[in-house]
Amino acid sequence: MHPIPALPTGALAVSTIEYVRSCVTEPVANHSFRSYLFAVLLAEHEGLLPTADYDPELLFFACVLHDLGTSPKAGGAQRFEVDGADLAAGFLTGHGVAASGVDLVWEAIALHSSAGIAERRGPLAYLTRRGVGLDFGGGEFISDAQGQAIHARHPRLRMVTSLVEEIVRHAARGPQNAPRFTIAGELVRERGPEGRPTELELAAPASRWGV
Repeated sequence: MHPIPALPTGALAVSTIEYVRSCVTEPVANHSFRSYLFAVLLAEHEGLLPTADYDPELLFFACVLHDLGTSPKAGGAQRFEVDGADLAAGFLTGHGVAASGVDLVWEAIALHSSAGIAERRGPLAYLTRRGVGLDFGGGEFISDAQGQAIHARHPRLRMVTSLVEEIVRHAARGPQNAPRFTIAGELVRERGPEGRPTELELAAPASRWGV
């Protein structure tokens, strides 16, 4: 079995982790951390080499910052993916990350819910989207022991419902936040005024990693 990846420990990585924890709920923060670890395992599985094929630092930033749009700190006047990308770009720029790298992270975050588009925008956007998706189940190449170790470090804490609630809350801030057929738009439609469970929540108990 390959070693279990870990979150980086450099000064900017630690600041990024602290920033995420200050912005989003604990379940959403843990989801973001797991997304990065799953993305690293996916890259290894597919033979993608850090530095040669993708920038490992930018992958960390894109995955760990990808749900900032669910934060109350988000502007609330656009889709949560774009709000999150803007927040991430502002944070990284303020910490001296080069504009070219910030732009790649912005794109990966803005497209992380866009199936069929992120996959064609280079390794960073591809790995970010797939890493996020793997936290909802799947990934036969990930062993049970790897999955258990990652979840022991970063527990789920009913992540799916927490994330849905935060996306719906953000969507309620303005009609432009949940256009029809977007992730937010569909979650708002499914939840309805009655507060019904969404299809994502109903499917979670039967998924590989659970709720």
